[in-house]
Amino acid sequence: MGATQFPVFTVGHSNHSPQAFIALLRQHGIDEVVDVRSTPYSRYAPHFSHESIGRMLEKAGIGYSFMGGELGGRPADSSCYDPDGRVRYDLVADTEPYEDGLRRIIFNADNRRLALVCTEKDPLDCHRALLVADTLARREVDVNHILADGGLESHDAAMDRLMGMLKLPINGDMFRARAEVISEALDRQARKIAYVGPKMTDGGDPWGETR
Repeated sequence: MGATQFPVFTVGHSNHSPQAFIALLRQHGIDEVVDVRSTPYSRYAPHFSHESIGRMLEKAGIGYSFMGGELGGRPADSSCYDPDGRVRYDLVADTEPYEDGLRRIIFNADNRRLALVCTEKDPLDCHRALLVADTLARREVDVNHILADGGLESHDAAMDRLMGMLKLPINGDMFRARAEVISEALDRQARKIAYVGPKMTDGGDPWGETR
């Protein structure tokens, strides 16, 4: 058994219809959706914008909470960006707001089945897996990713898939343990998919005057 009574789930809203999205949540007995999008709005799927998704879930009898400020992939803290304006997930993970968010997730997962929702269809294309789910898994929380077809992929299986994609040794090698290879895989994938904003200004703010 993991560190919490219930596993934590993740799901991407992608281009699902409201009905299909609710069906995915009900299939896996989700009690509450935790929105981990920094900006919870969608031009292409407006039914998943902040106000709309809250109403949709309320009608379906599913709770909704927003934690994009704590667990989002586009943090407001400029210290979480490299000089090219790319988010560094390792720096996000060291911030107090992120730690506070994790503590809330772990506490609440002892009482109900949570699903962390973000945008991307594939968890490996999203910070919900590369950052949040991986941190939870390292703290011995069982994490499952709800796929678009309703199937489940454990976080461990997702890491196997990622290492396979990157042609890395799934079980480690003579020089590195599996955990070290996973860390490399996560870093390489994060460099591909992490949000990139404007480059650092002289004042150290990746957003400059446009923030």
